[in-house]
Amino acid sequence: MGKVVKPGPLARRPDNSAFKQQRLPAWSPMLTANTVLPFFYITAVVCMLLGVWLLLTVQSTQEKKMDYTDGTCNKCYEKRKNVSSAAEPCYCTVDFSLEKAFTGNVFFYYGLKNFHQNLRRYMDSRDDGQMVGRKYNLKNPSSYCTPFDKDANGFPIAPCGAVANSMFNDSFSLFYHDSSGKTHPVHLLRQYITWYTDKNVKYRNPKMGNLTLPEVFNGTVKPLYWQKNVYNLDPSDPTNNGFINDDLIVWMREAAFPNFKKLYGILNRDISPFDKGLPAGNYSIHITYNFPVQYFRGRKEVVLTTLTWFGGQNHFLPIAYLVTSSLILLLAIVQTVVWWKFGKDGKNMEE
Repeated sequence: MGKVVKPGPLARRPDNSAFKQQRLPAWSPMLTANTVLPFFYITAVVCMLLGVWLLLTVQSTQEKKMDYTDGTCNKCYEKRKNVSSAAEPCYCTVDFSLEKAFTGNVFFYYGLKNFHQNLRRYMDSRDDGQMVGRKYNLKNPSSYCTPFDKDANGFPIAPCGAVANSMFNDSFSLFYHDSSGKTHPVHLLRQYITWYTDKNVKYRNPKMGNLTLPEVFNGTVKPLYWQKNVYNLDPSDPTNNGFINDDLIVWMREAAFPNFKKLYGILNRDISPFDKGLPAGNYSIHITYNFPVQYFRGRKEVVLTTLTWFGGQNHFLPIAYLVTSSLILLLAIVQTVVWWKFGKDGKNMEE
């Protein structure tokens, strides 16, 4: 047998190569005023140009907001305080005018203020297995939905959870009054307002087989604050019911801030006189009032707006670019003054 040689202390040393011994050539920039100051000025100019461009883009959008918490709609809130008349429908009207026509596609939103959809416990109060159509979860809601998983009689709630239970359920009808006194209903497209992945992947109805949708949901009950069952949310379109209802899907995507708006419909431009958008003139919104907000000191509004490639009237990013460019420019000027005072060679800095 050969003699076993024990490895020496240098046996684990890396190979003597430029890569493993870290002898590869490296470049270390020399930061001088001639290289740093132009970079700051160029960055400030670029940010300023982007900010001005985005600001002009945002200002090209048209927007009209109408708060209907008070006024004529306040009577509905007072009516719903009375338990005996709380279940009766209540209607109110909001009148407004457009001084300038809204050209192009017009989007109709409803907005809520002081409604916190971003609370952790609220966001967790849902059953994603139920929303993708699993029949087991349909009859056996997740414990995350408690106390909105079953009603007082023990029947499972579909859809369960606090998010679905608090779904916004006011409805709107928009009318245009032309100069001749004629009233035109403004038709809104109420479908295809959701993300494709939500409508086709994240939310699905249970497999029906030979059953109808009401038969599939047999044995379940609607959430406590709903007026309709989930399989009858849109009586005019059977394909827009159940867990794939557009309004339900839009509501289930929780907002990040307490003040938010959600899409309700898009102007149908195939019908005259709205082929180019909303003409200037007088309008009225007929509201079916179902969602009181005074209990949590909230506010309700409707928003009509046009959109650009950048979105709606959101000034955050343009202002952020302009503020950033101002700070960078100020810093560049300070550095220039310091460099000019102490000189390029820095001899004055020794004094």
